[in-house]
Amino acid sequence: MEAPTMKRAQSTAHVSLRNILLATDFSHSSDAALAHAASIARRYDAKMFVAHVIRPDVYQLVPPEVTTITLEQTRRYAEQQMAGLLISGRLRDIPHQVLLGTGELWPVLSELLGLHEIDLIVVGTHGRTGVRKLLLGSAAEEIFRMASCPVLTVGPKVELPEGAALAPDPLSRRRFLYATDFTAHSERAAAYAVSLAQENQAHLTLLHVVQESAEVSEHNRARMVEFFNKRLRALLPDEAEMWCEPEIIVEFGEPADTILKVARETRAEVIALGVRRAGTFPGHLPPATAYKVVCQATCPVLTVRG
Repeated sequence: MEAPTMKRAQSTAHVSLRNILLATDFSHSSDAALAHAASIARRYDAKMFVAHVIRPDVYQLVPPEVTTITLEQTRRYAEQQMAGLLISGRLRDIPHQVLLGTGELWPVLSELLGLHEIDLIVVGTHGRTGVRKLLLGSAAEEIFRMASCPVLTVGPKVELPEGAALAPDPLSRRRFLYATDFTAHSERAAAYAVSLAQENQAHLTLLHVVQESAEVSEHNRARMVEFFNKRLRALLPDEAEMWCEPEIIVEFGEPADTILKVARETRAEVIALGVRRAGTFPGHLPPATAYKVVCQATCPVLTVRG
């Protein structure tokens, strides 16, 4: 999935996906992510890789003499879960391959991404916060902050239509929200948001959140709104209004909460964010903006690492 570099956006190439990787831990959140990944794979005629990593923490706390047995039992459970997924028919008509690895999450996944030339990762998240996140970490955040390809994260508040085994393809939606802080890492995400909006003739909202300061006068607020309006509009190709319905919004407040508020108000079906690479896991207290949005959004979130 190639995104053009953008200063002022030019006409963008359509998104192209050949290989999609679903990272699963067989939980309910992974089940929801599977529904979205399958829809995307069908639309793009892509091959789907379903990957599970058996992590060391499942056997580190057991006595050494039973480590081998525990690892074998854990692998047998994973194989049974994969078999059940294949038998369910949810990947029917989709070229697919099951991948099982053992080791630390990111090193194993990173090797799989390169080996299979993955264009997009889809992952569900439990949305851990507070002490639980500090102790257990977030696999989804580790993935979207380390991966060089885009990551679509399905949070715990994203609901499927009742009884649906497939979700509507999130990359063919009609309402996209792209939020940016204008740092270098957000530029690649803008290219994807514009490209997807163009491809789907969709409504595209571009948002910048100014972290409010009590010292800012009304006059200066108005000047800031005008300034950031121009910067947001500069991200759009000149002909953007011919193929989408762009909307420019500048808000003041706490970034994550404001992004979520605007997503509700604009009825966004996908939120696109640029993210920084981070090298320390488990995560942070308090949670970073992208992770907070992922955990609380009622729609999938597409993150692109700058």
